[in-house]
Amino acid sequence: MTSSPSDVSVTDVARMIDHSLLHPTLTPAQLQEGYALAARYGCATVCVQPMSVVAAKAALEGSETEVCAVAGFPQGANCLETKVAEAERSIAEGATEIDVVINAGLTLGGHWDIIQREVEVVNAACVRDGAILKVIFENDFLENEHIIKLCEICTAAEVAFVKTSTGYGMVKQPDGSYSYKGATHEHLKLMREHSGPNVQIKAAGGVRTLDDTLAVRALGVTRIGATATAAIVQAAIDRGMPGPIPAGLTNGSSTAHPNGDAPGY
Repeated sequence: MTSSPSDVSVTDVARMIDHSLLHPTLTPAQLQEGYALAARYGCATVCVQPMSVVAAKAALEGSETEVCAVAGFPQGANCLETKVAEAERSIAEGATEIDVVINAGLTLGGHWDIIQREVEVVNAACVRDGAILKVIFENDFLENEHIIKLCEICTAAEVAFVKTSTGYGMVKQPDGSYSYKGATHEHLKLMREHSGPNVQIKAAGGVRTLDDTLAVRALGVTRIGATATAAIVQAAIDRGMPGPIPAGLTNGSSTAHPNGDAPGY
């Protein structure tokens, strides 16, 4: 069994997680199961599509888990005004965090003035309304030089987080299949190195186990996007990591919830 850092608690692990409920096939009933799971396991947020913010907010009332909504998701090709409108409406309906997807085509084309304005405008709208912004790069589409420049832009704009991936940024492989790498250690190190000290890092895509979570944490990651929430937190408990254990797990079973392996990251 792999050891765990002695100073990381079960709650520390749980509070790293944005429980992802973004897959387009999730039914209202499955979403409700996901909200309940996130509250039980003490996640930082549930990450939802804009249309789910009201239901998520109501379901999470009284818990420590907040609502995170996406904007421009998953392709990032929406107009700036649309991204701002999505963010503003989600915040008005109860979201405290927004994950916005940057325009990959403009990034690859080097249109940094447009990218900078988008980051600044969306971030200003979030901060004005009392929320924080995470900027999704979709690293699988980019080269290191693009990732570095985006980190510099986000640092200058004073965004709260930079994020690796949507979990849906598929790239065509030589054999014709489509897949993605998500949050690689190489890219996480690069993002941490080139982001300011006040900018946090969110890893999304491929972080599916406790060991994955602890490995990216050691690289400076403070938040992950995951669907395997139950498995990750339960592994921390089973491994004997120190408490406190999330309050939702102290009054009942902590076995994995069926939605713990829902489609997504």
